[in-house]
Amino acid sequence: MNPALSVIFFTTLSGAGYGLLAWTAAWILLPYLQGHPPQQGAMPLLWGISLVLGLLLTTAGLLCSMFHLGKPARAWRAFSQWRSSWLSREGVSAVLAAIAALALLGLLATPLFMHSYAALQSPAVPLLAAIVLLTSVATIACTAMIYASLKPIPAWRHALVVPVYFAFALLCGWLLLAAIASWTALPVRTLAIAAVVTWVLAIVTAMLKRVYWRAIDRQPAAASRADAIGLPGREIGVFERPHTEANYITHEMGYVLARKHSRPLRLIATYLFALVPMLAVGLGWAFPALDAPLFTLAAMAALLGVFVERWLFFAQARHAVMAYY
Repeated sequence: MNPALSVIFFTTLSGAGYGLLAWTAAWILLPYLQGHPPQQGAMPLLWGISLVLGLLLTTAGLLCSMFHLGKPARAWRAFSQWRSSWLSREGVSAVLAAIAALALLGLLATPLFMHSYAALQSPAVPLLAAIVLLTSVATIACTAMIYASLKPIPAWRHALVVPVYFAFALLCGWLLLAAIASWTALPVRTLAIAAVVTWVLAIVTAMLKRVYWRAIDRQPAAASRADAIGLPGREIGVFERPHTEANYITHEMGYVLARKHSRPLRLIATYLFALVPMLAVGLGWAFPALDAPLFTLAAMAALLGVFVERWLFFAQARHAVMAYY
């Protein structure tokens, strides 16, 4: 498939954004579940910053996706097909997540303007946080299913497509959250927790992605040339090419990436989204005075690594229609 930058930016930014929203919502819920809502301090400010960054990333990602549409002005029609379309379900859940996040952000901002934490004692705060968490997870799932539901593309029908997308969203969201929190002089114990969680997420994500790459390398062709023209089981020879020039199908669905190029790109992606963040957060834990820049470096490296991985995700996917060509 043609690795269009608009869709690559969309999947990278929106995945990280919804991962950040999900982690932030869980962070907000924690003290309420423990029966200790904030009554002072700067914690609501950190929550608000995380929500704002998550909303910015998701909005930027969704706007990038519109550049891939033939007629962006008709994008609103996608919301009407939520019963059968994962794209429509993604749009609905994304809007619900944004509304809940904005409402939650409004409540978190009250201490800044009213100099009172009374609004934060309301049950509306944990309720909205739970909605943000659920709708963010639902949006991540719907985005992954847009690709996993496409039967003509065997590489995307693999069982690991959805888990891998979730893993990247959780990894990037966690690293962004840790980067934001690290600028508040976190205690060593908290840095240790952040480092361990990062290591676990990075290792699991790298392992899942490696298994996926090995699987698609060994995956047989979805259909032969005989299948493509409705004569399965027969030997078909090509007398003349279907077209003398490239067309829309060959441009969008006939992109070919040589394996000798894919291997170094896979290594680069893995180093960026797994190895560099693991080393950076480890150093941040060992040297607390440098935790903020190192955690920020980890988040930026992971986003860049996911960008490379997303490019490969599209470039290495072959549509069954290309058997005809």
